[in-house]
Amino acid sequence: MLGTLSGLLLVGCAGVTPASTQTTAESRIAAQVGVRPFYLVDDMAASELKRQLEQCSTGPFYRSNFVISHRGAPLQFPEHTKEGYLAGARMGAGTLECDVTFTKDKALVCRHSQCDLANTTDILLHSDIAMQCSQPFTPANSKTGAPAAAVCCTSDITLAQFKQLKGKMDGFNPKAQTAEEYVQGTPSWRTDLYAQTGTLMTLQDSIVLFKKLGVKQSPELKKPMVPMPFDGMTQQDYAQKLVDAYRVAGIPTQQLLPQSFNLDDLLYWLKQDPDFGKQAIFLDEGTNSPDFDPMQPRTWKWTMAELKRQGVTTIAPAMWMLVTLNDAKKIVPSRYAIEAKKAGLKIIAWSFERSGPLANGGGWYYQTISNAINHDGDMMVLLDVLAKQVGVSAIFADWPGTVTYYANCMGL
Repeated sequence: MLGTLSGLLLVGCAGVTPASTQTTAESRIAAQVGVRPFYLVDDMAASELKRQLEQCSTGPFYRSNFVISHRGAPLQFPEHTKEGYLAGARMGAGTLECDVTFTKDKALVCRHSQCDLANTTDILLHSDIAMQCSQPFTPANSKTGAPAAAVCCTSDITLAQFKQLKGKMDGFNPKAQTAEEYVQGTPSWRTDLYAQTGTLMTLQDSIVLFKKLGVKQSPELKKPMVPMPFDGMTQQDYAQKLVDAYRVAGIPTQQLLPQSFNLDDLLYWLKQDPDFGKQAIFLDEGTNSPDFDPMQPRTWKWTMAELKRQGVTTIAPAMWMLVTLNDAKKIVPSRYAIEAKKAGLKIIAWSFERSGPLANGGGWYYQTISNAINHDGDMMVLLDVLAKQVGVSAIFADWPGTVTYYANCMGL
C-alpha cells in the first residue's frame, strides 16, 4: 500500500483519467504525467506549439508506445531499480528497458555498465563485498589532486552478492576521503528523495515485472568490460543467453525490442533467430568513427543503405546526431536523419531529459543545437522536431511523463 501511494504522490495526478473510467473497448491504460510537463510547457517561448500543448493540459493521458522508459525513471529514481521501472510505467511508457550485463557466475542482471556499481549502488558500504572490486576505493589526494576513485564490476561479484546491494542515484563525490562520502555524489539537479529503497533487478526479475505491467521489453546487451571469452562464455554465447531468457519466459517476439551498440550482436541475432533480430535496435553514439559528423556521410563508418542491406531495421542514435540548426537558427533534421529515413530505417532517439537544466546549452545531448538552447522549455521544441520532422518512432526518456504528455497531445 505504501509503495503504491508513494508512486501516486510522486508521479502526480494532474489531467489523468482513473483506470476505472478508461474506454474498455480501446484497452487504453491511464498514465500519470505529473507536473513536470506543465513546467516545461509554461517555460516555452510564445509559439503555436506552446499554444497547442497548453490545450492538452486537462488530458486524459494514456500509455504510449512512443515512450521508452530509459533505465526506469533516473531523473529522480535510482536507475534499473524496481521503483524506477514502476515509475516509468505509471508515467505512460509503453516499453521499459533493462541494460543487460553479467555477474561473476554469469547471471544476467540489469545495469547500465558492467563496472558502474561504485557509482550506482551502495557496494562500497558492504565492506566484505567491496573487497572484491576491480579497483577498491581510494580517497582523494589533496597533494596530487587525484580524485577519489573506485571500480566495481558485476563480474567481480556473484549473483547472491549482487542481490545484497541497493541502488542509488548515479554519481560520486570526487573529494571523498571515505567510502561513505564517496557514495554521496548525486548531481544537484537530481534528488535523493526517492532513493531510499533502490531494489536491484536481475534480467529475469525485469522480464517478470514487465510482463505483469503489460509493457514491451527492451533489453540492451551491454559491452563487456572484461576480456571475452569470460570463464568460457564467448560474446556469441552472451548474445544467445539473452535470447534464451526471453524464449524460456515465453515472451512473444513482437513484445521485444532488443538493443546493442555492437553491430555483430545484431548480425548474430539476425542469423540465429531472425524474428528476434528483426526487432533489434542498432544503437549509435557517433564514436564508431573518430571524425564523425552527422552532416558529413563520408565520416560515417557505415552508410544507412549498408545497414539496411545487412538486415538492420531500426537505428537509434543520440538526439544530437539527428538535428542541426539552419541559417535562421531553427532546429531541423540532420543529414544523418535524412539518410536514415531515405534508407527505410526506423529511427529511435535517446535520451530525453538525460541532461540537467538547459540554461547553458544543454551539454552533450544538445551539442549540435546548443546555440538555440537556453531554457528548459526548449526541450519541447526539440521533441516536436524529432517527432514531426525527423519522424522518430519512439524516444528513450529519463522522465517518461514528459514524452507521454507530448505523445498524447499529438496523437502519437
